[in-house]
Amino acid sequence: MIGTRRALGLAAALVLTASACSSTASTAPAASTASTAPASQPAAVIKLGLITKFPVDFYDTMVNAVKTWATTHPEVQVLYGQGKSGTDDAGEIAAIESMISQGVKGIAITPTSPNLQTELQKAVDAGIKVVLIDNDIPAWTGKSSVVATDNLAGGKLAGTWLAGHLTAGAKIGILQGVLGNPSLDARVTGMLATLGTAATVVAKAPSDCDQTKGLNAATDMLTAHPDITAIYGACGPPILGALQAIKTAGIPAGKITVVGFDAAPGEITAIIAGDEAGSVAQFPSKMGSLGLQTLEDAVNGKTVTATVDTGTEMVTKDNAAQFK
Repeated sequence: MIGTRRALGLAAALVLTASACSSTASTAPAASTASTAPASQPAAVIKLGLITKFPVDFYDTMVNAVKTWATTHPEVQVLYGQGKSGTDDAGEIAAIESMISQGVKGIAITPTSPNLQTELQKAVDAGIKVVLIDNDIPAWTGKSSVVATDNLAGGKLAGTWLAGHLTAGAKIGILQGVLGNPSLDARVTGMLATLGTAATVVAKAPSDCDQTKGLNAATDMLTAHPDITAIYGACGPPILGALQAIKTAGIPAGKITVVGFDAAPGEITAIIAGDEAGSVAQFPSKMGSLGLQTLEDAVNGKTVTATVDTGTEMVTKDNAAQFK
């Protein structure tokens, strides 16, 4: 009996064991697959750098647009760098070096001057793609693309407007940007091309796109040429300085036709108030988002165009509210 019971018990144990093994076998493949199959890996994050000239409305708008763009591109990590002024070559060079050391695959930069060419070429030689934003370095062939305003066309837009609004015998002073900067020089060249004989240029002065320098240069112009009837500026900050100089001189608002380039927030306010006649609007948001998209495409081996025109528009009191 005992032997029989032991035999039956053993048989039952074997059945239970077989049943357990059978049950395990029916579910094991799913569990095994989940634990041993390689987990799906997220795409490698691409580091891209954005370097802007200095903290001012125009470049702040550009940076904010890039930050917005980045929220819809999780595959990209954007590193930011900035200089201290429109002529801070050393600050931008330091930012380039920092970007390289942090392993970026691409750099988008608003170059302060052609002096950055050597450092940017080092980046390209290291396999880093470079897209220029806002300003070109015409002689440098290492860039992948230039995403910017057609500054010559923008200058012509200003010149055409001035020619149609100045009275006979008009005298104009010009606040240049940073001398030797191709984009800023083109804004003056374009304006003069379409201004024609509508006004006589009585003064020119570089401003380095700085408000205080614009104030000082405009003050000198008003002192040397009290009969001046118009002032044109190649960038926004010095035009704000010119408006301050006009006010300080006790000249009624609107008596001198003031036209700028950038249509920055301060200029829009002045246009609405009637202190500034107009300004050529650029679109820094488009420069930022299109610049980074172009850079990402270049890094990923896609074909990008040599230039991307982000457009211009003449802003006057009639449409200034649209640009607030």
